[in-house]
Amino acid sequence: MSDDATGNAQRLEVARALHSPRFTRSPTPLASWLVHTGVAALWCLLFAQAFVLKGVFAWGTGVAYVAYDTVLLAFVFSQAWRLMRPDPDETSTGVGHDTAPVRLTLGVVVAAHNEAAALPVTLRALMAGRRVPDVIVIADDGSRDGTFALLTGEYGLTDPGEGGLSAPSSRYPNLQWLRVPHGGKARALNAALVGIHTDIVMTVDADTLLDARACAAMHEAFARRPQLVAATGVLTPVCGQTAGARVLQLFQTYEYIRNFISRFAWMRADGLLLISGAFACFRREAVLAVGGFDPACLVEDYELIHRLRRYSTTHALGWEVRVVGGAQAITDAPGTLRSFLRQRRRWFAGFLQTQYWYRDMVGNGHYGNLGRWMLPVKAFDTLQPIYGLTAFALLVAFVCEGHVGVLLPVSGIILGKIGIDLAFHLWSVHAYRRWTGHATGASFGWALVAAVLEPFSFQLMRHTGAALGWGHFLTGRQRWGVQVRRGILSGERGTEVSRDP
Repeated sequence: MSDDATGNAQRLEVARALHSPRFTRSPTPLASWLVHTGVAALWCLLFAQAFVLKGVFAWGTGVAYVAYDTVLLAFVFSQAWRLMRPDPDETSTGVGHDTAPVRLTLGVVVAAHNEAAALPVTLRALMAGRRVPDVIVIADDGSRDGTFALLTGEYGLTDPGEGGLSAPSSRYPNLQWLRVPHGGKARALNAALVGIHTDIVMTVDADTLLDARACAAMHEAFARRPQLVAATGVLTPVCGQTAGARVLQLFQTYEYIRNFISRFAWMRADGLLLISGAFACFRREAVLAVGGFDPACLVEDYELIHRLRRYSTTHALGWEVRVVGGAQAITDAPGTLRSFLRQRRRWFAGFLQTQYWYRDMVGNGHYGNLGRWMLPVKAFDTLQPIYGLTAFALLVAFVCEGHVGVLLPVSGIILGKIGIDLAFHLWSVHAYRRWTGHATGASFGWALVAAVLEPFSFQLMRHTGAALGWGHFLTGRQRWGVQVRRGILSGERGTEVSRDP
């Protein structure tokens, strides 16, 4: 790596140390203590009720869980109903048409560790888009598979040496290769950030296939909104060809639809924190200003948004984070129970890690709706899987013991919640199609199946993965494990890819 790039990398470390709370020891505000301890105390109280009360109140954890989830659905609907307009302002780019866009240079960083099987498909999609990136950098995180032979042979790149950035390809003038020692995705992305000099930078996982309009939609969103510093595209999961993978794909498809509708809602409320690291876009100078991605975090993309938000508020910059409906992609998702639990374990452990680091923002009105509403909701989410698993365990116990006085009212609550979920499923599928113009293979019939079965299957799987995440967070473990590729990008056989940081 050149002396200039090394100096930039060092400055990145200094900037991250200045703006990340994990390097400081500020006291936790009273509001944060009250929110987090209140959630835990409420669970203790409701769980104890199961042993002393009768009727529906014995299932207090379940009632609280259902009520909380229903309130969130109502909030999302209240904010996202605008997607049903024939031509809402936030369809594709999230902007109106009264501002002339400027031309920005666009760089794409493809983070890759042992991804030789997926890279050709990913690069082909990037090269064939309506807006071809000015620069594409393969951030090779110490790959030991066929990546070297692929890039030097098929793509005409010269070996830059470890820590170096290659010259442009002789066959593809916008393609370059960055080789770094294996140190995890965040370090590879940071090395790419200091090595390229485009206005905006898209991060794309090697197992993510972009739609032909994706780069153009992202570019237009940033060109029209000078305050936009981070945006997420819309992803559709692909899991594989086995029967089990297809079942998981069914549930994850509707999960992704609901999640991106929810992100739109929180964007409307100026509280969006969650972007998809598999397909996101950033204003490069903003990311450099806060120190880039944090290698110590299990979910570096999620943590970065907290840091950008903190920096924007501290310096009164008015930065925006958005979801861009016109920027779409498909991504490889877990197709087995083991890989699914491993993914959710890491996601939730990283979420807890970030929530702990930024606990001083919880309930802090200085950060607007983000501090007043979004982060307190996230505080409740830390124990949501515990509430859900406890509610299910108590329900099983009541059935086994034949507590009819409890089961009758509880059955009514469960049936009512299934009805609410079904209505939200159907509406969200319709709203998603209007918003993105993409059907994703989701149908109203399968939405009915998902709504009925999910509370007793997929939801328990998610909560189990999250509970495992609690174990990883409390023990300080950061090993990702091996992710199995069984989706469209790796063919039907699938490949095993190490994703250890």
